[in-house]
Amino acid sequence: MNSRRDFLRTLGLATAGMALAPTMDLFAGKKKWFEISLAEWSLHKTLYKGDLKNIDFPELAAKKFGIYGVEYVNSFFKDKAKDMTYLKDLNNRAKENGVRNVMIMVDGEGELGNADEAKRKQAVENHYQWIDAANFLGCSSIRVNAAGQGTPVEVQKRVVQSLTTLADYGKKGKINVIVENHGGISSHGDWLAETLKMVGMKNCGSLPDLGNFYEYDRYQGVEDLMPYAKGVSAKTHDFDAQGNETKIDYVRMMQIVKNAGFKGYVGIEYEGSKLSEADGIMATKKLLERFQ
Repeated sequence: MNSRRDFLRTLGLATAGMALAPTMDLFAGKKKWFEISLAEWSLHKTLYKGDLKNIDFPELAAKKFGIYGVEYVNSFFKDKAKDMTYLKDLNNRAKENGVRNVMIMVDGEGELGNADEAKRKQAVENHYQWIDAANFLGCSSIRVNAAGQGTPVEVQKRVVQSLTTLADYGKKGKINVIVENHGGISSHGDWLAETLKMVGMKNCGSLPDLGNFYEYDRYQGVEDLMPYAKGVSAKTHDFDAQGNETKIDYVRMMQIVKNAGFKGYVGIEYEGSKLSEADGIMATKKLLERFQ
């Protein structure tokens, strides 16, 4: 296994020269209408192997990928939410490399729609530390999940209560609490959009993932969620010879995003297996750059 230093130095970017189609005229413009960020999950294999540490993520994003916005995943610094020395170091690493800390994706802290009231309350409280950490790091948002047991209506009622409490807590630090379509009922765009409408708070919104729709039309799902979007997750798996994602029509998707008046970060989240993580990130970046 290579050392982290070796990994950071020798990380290959073979697809940097991948042939790509020209930018579509409908997206042409003098000023970029969105910025590109990098979701840490794109490197989850490397992180789990120990070849990369969370603390080095901002530097890697800037120096190896030329990306200056990062989206952390709490799983990779799970015990550091209240470690101010660590968070200060992480903040400094980002600033030294000209990187903006965009969000923290929060997993494993309990179900916000849990049928057990005590467990649901604990789940909400478990998220407070990540709102505080996001505030310290200068992030704009934390990403949470809407999961629970019961009928869609039952889960929705509980999730609305939990999101309202979290968004209220986040207001003091100007932190958005945003929900991703992340499996289960949350991957039904109409359900999640209605849930966010019921919360009705400016700092509670969505993080539409372009790929996380399983029993629901993905294009309709993105349309449903864009009115509440505080960010967009650009999911990719495989690419054809022209650099197009093989299962998602990115021309159509990015037009939906643009039509909604979105201006913010679109985060790269490569989850494929045919390309290396580094190559997949660069292929996704080149794809997104067509639409800026």
